[in-house]
Amino acid sequence: MADLKTITKKNKWLFDWKFEHKQPEREVYKLTILGNPTIIQGLICLEVKADHVYMHLVENAPFNKGNTKVYAGVAGNLVAFACRLSFQRGHEGNISFLSKSQLIEHYEKTLGAFHFGGRVMIIETKAALKLISRYFKN
Repeated sequence: MADLKTITKKNKWLFDWKFEHKQPEREVYKLTILGNPTIIQGLICLEVKADHVYMHLVENAPFNKGNTKVYAGVAGNLVAFACRLSFQRGHEGNISFLSKSQLIEHYEKTLGAFHFGGRVMIIETKAALKLISRYFKN
């Protein structure tokens, strides 16, 4: 992925996306907008497991963070994509991820995720369908 040359901590990205991309069991997906495929709005790293999709990382582009963000809903869009991938792989939309503890309530409200215990969060079929219908109009 040639895009990874610009996805660096120096350019204000928080995570090491080159590392994620090198992991053979993981896939990194980018979100772009119609008419501007060269500008990455956000990234997500997913791993298809035996019965669900595991979300390793999701990150908005630096210009899509905070009060001055260009686009809202980037992370939600990427998570909806993960849910759709889960359905495509026969996992009923189920995804799981680890949350920073201060974001657990935020993910419950915005994604319909539920707190499984510790830092584990799960999005099940019903919440996955809601996310997909919110972000994918087809």
